[in-house]
Amino acid sequence: MNLEIHAIKIDIPQGCNIILGQTHFIKTAEDLYEIVATTVPQAKFGIAFTEASGPCLIRIEGNDEELVKNCVRNLQAIGAGHVFCILLQDAYPINILNQIKNCPEVCRVFCATANPLQVIVASTEQGWGVIGVIDGFPPKGIESDDDRQKRRDFLRTIGYKR
Repeated sequence: MNLEIHAIKIDIPQGCNIILGQTHFIKTAEDLYEIVATTVPQAKFGIAFTEASGPCLIRIEGNDEELVKNCVRNLQAIGAGHVFCILLQDAYPINILNQIKNCPEVCRVFCATANPLQVIVASTEQGWGVIGVIDGFPPKGIESDDDRQKRRDFLRTIGYKR
């Protein structure tokens, strides 16, 4: 068997977050649309999902055409079936992540991030599959007391803690 490993750079537009995951059913695109639209109605978003059988199409949903197109480009670059991509603007993954994980079609979430992202993909004669992701950069040290206070202040500034 011929096996190759590829690192695919993912394009995340400025001011956006991405959620990448694995799913298994054609209904995914519509269900993810409903989750985002009803949980964070102010969000702009794009969704794309790659079928792994039948016509093997990239199914699309969303309320922002450019974000939808960007999701499609990312999934075309990844080239694997049963993968979904959500790009969010004016919302954070934390607002919808539990609802996405509870979606019956979702098998796993690979990442939810705004960091530079690479998807590690394996290819064989059958096709391509996601092995994992590289999210951001390696650790540079351990937070100090000052760093800890800045983290706590930041969470309060953006409204996630009181």
